[in-house]
Amino acid sequence: MIKLLQTSSKKEKYWNNFVNKMESILLSGKIKINYYKLKSKILSMKRISLKSLLILGVAAFMMQGLNSCNSAPKKASSAEKSAVAEKYVGLQLWSVKDDMNKDVPATIAAVGEMGYKFVETAGYGDGKMYGIDPIEFKNLCEQNGLKFLGAHAGQDIPEPEKMDEVMTWWDECIAAHKAAGVKWIVQPFMGGTAYGSLDGLKRYCEYFNAVGEKCNAAGIRFGYHNHDGEFTTEFEGKPVYDWMLELTDPEKVMFQMDLYWIQHGGKNALDYFDKYAGRFELWHIKDKAEVGASGTMDFAAIFAAKEKSGVKYGIVEVEEYNFEPLESCKKSLEYLKAADYVHFTE
Repeated sequence: MIKLLQTSSKKEKYWNNFVNKMESILLSGKIKINYYKLKSKILSMKRISLKSLLILGVAAFMMQGLNSCNSAPKKASSAEKSAVAEKYVGLQLWSVKDDMNKDVPATIAAVGEMGYKFVETAGYGDGKMYGIDPIEFKNLCEQNGLKFLGAHAGQDIPEPEKMDEVMTWWDECIAAHKAAGVKWIVQPFMGGTAYGSLDGLKRYCEYFNAVGEKCNAAGIRFGYHNHDGEFTTEFEGKPVYDWMLELTDPEKVMFQMDLYWIQHGGKNALDYFDKYAGRFELWHIKDKAEVGASGTMDFAAIFAAKEKSGVKYGIVEVEEYNFEPLESCKKSLEYLKAADYVHFTE
């Protein structure tokens, strides 16, 4: 087509030379064409002929075609692929407890659609999860792109004469979660015994070590989830949480650090990562309401200490809401996806 545009007219010698030059550039394999320079040359002429406009159009067309070929999506680098893969974040289903009580399948589908990768339950009872057989619940999650990795469950420490009964409950609980293939069970509370005296707290820690031993035998990690009372209650000048970290066996009991509740209790998570490095295998990523909404949580600094803490999985939990619970959970995940410091792998 370029050849057809060439003429032998002396008047158009300039254009023939330019066309020849443009042709050589294109044939050489170069992609970029200085379209604006070409346009400037044409507009600098005293009169714009039809042929001038035609040449401009052809050049623009060819430039567009070549640039579109060159602008095909480039393959992501290893670092880029890694950054995408590392946004492996789960949701604690207590965040949407009302929705789970109304319609378990629809809620699980909504959580999967948001982009969460796994769930942690808070609905165990009588060998079932939210009234559903453990394997069926696992299958429901997987059908919606989610893994069922962990659970909150537990029993208050019993009186000595009731210990066998409670440990039998734990055997059944552990068996149900093992059937579903979960990686951890976390107890998210302690009764008044733990806060009444140091001896009472020591009894609780012995109890947790015993439960942890049972979980280990089933290939499941056992842990404890804090609120704020573990930091505001002290024995002999030391917070309950510190005593727990020192009195439990790291091989049997790990800790799920709730990043919001520790701050609410007047302590700094970073101090605990320094003092008890490696003990915090799980995080509850939480804010006063939606993650990131309060502006008071220094998540960047916390995530910078991720390796020291020992964390393996990050789980969003929302307990107060500025929106409907499902929307609050969606916004929390969007915040974490947009934060370049958030890195979790499967």
